Amino acid sequence: MSHTPHELHEEFPEHADRIHALKTSDAHFGKLFDEYHEVNRAVHRAETDIEPTDDVNLENMRKQRMVLKDQIYALLST
Repeated sequence: MSHTPHELHEEFPEHADRIHALKTSDAHFGKLFDEYHEVNRAVHRAETDIEPTDDVNLENMRKQRMVLKDQIYALLST
């Protein structure tokens, strides 16, 4: 398993300009972006044992990250 952080600009490189534009112009997108970043960092810290957690919590954080990523992608695709 890779412990590479899943940064949005790396996940959606084709949408980098739109991500930046929506971050500054759309409050809902900005909130989702911030939540994704927070959860993504927590997952990365747990996966690299900087802040170890149990498997159930790690799985829940990964699911939360996936839901946020899906919501962000839906906004990027409109």
